[in-house]
Amino acid sequence: MTLAKVYCVCGIDTDIGKTIATGLLARSFSENGIKTVTQKIVQTGCVGISEDIVRHRQLMGIELLPIDYSGLTCPYVFRVPCSPHLAARLEGLSIDCQVLRKNTAELMSLYDVVFLEGAGGLAVPLTEDLTLLDYLEEEAHPLILVTSSRLGSINHTLCALELARYRKIDITAIIYNRLAETDPRIVEDSREVFSRYMKKFGFSGTIIDMFPLRSYEESGIMPTFYKHFFT
Repeated sequence: MTLAKVYCVCGIDTDIGKTIATGLLARSFSENGIKTVTQKIVQTGCVGISEDIVRHRQLMGIELLPIDYSGLTCPYVFRVPCSPHLAARLEGLSIDCQVLRKNTAELMSLYDVVFLEGAGGLAVPLTEDLTLLDYLEEEAHPLILVTSSRLGSINHTLCALELARYRKIDITAIIYNRLAETDPRIVEDSREVFSRYMKKFGFSGTIIDMFPLRSYEESGIMPTFYKHFFT
């Protein structure tokens, strides 16, 4: 597989594990000699530096970067924890996609790979007239979809796959968040369903298992997500 310059990491829903996945992806690539950085498309429920960018750096095992302090890695941070279009409106602002494009382009000039973390799910509104899905379609960024083994994930995941196919957005991989408390029968069945529908919808990407973060911390062995992009 030829590496893209930008991958958008998007979840099937909020709180699905995409921030953890983004940070671990960046760490795995960096540790394999790929100059890698993360970007957050917009952060809500926060002030100052994006809390997801802070978490990315922690997971990467590095300090915050000058580009984080300058806002290059997350130009839009809003106080109210709600949909980006509403969070911006409540502060009398709006999200300018040209700013997002410019920032991504600048990061692309500095790094080999950029992992761009989305906000919420694929259909979350960035503005009154444009969703994250619309933006991804315009930019043609390949997608890394984060899903999980919790109830409801099959429905949301298959809907996301069909949307991506309809919009002609490539799904490079599914990161499968294997939550520790989930019934093992559900875990294995859901994974098989996701793999089958990836093929059915014409995506050649792989399923990458992501276990609870504490399991990596306790073992001292971080995931090797990088290798899945070259199999």
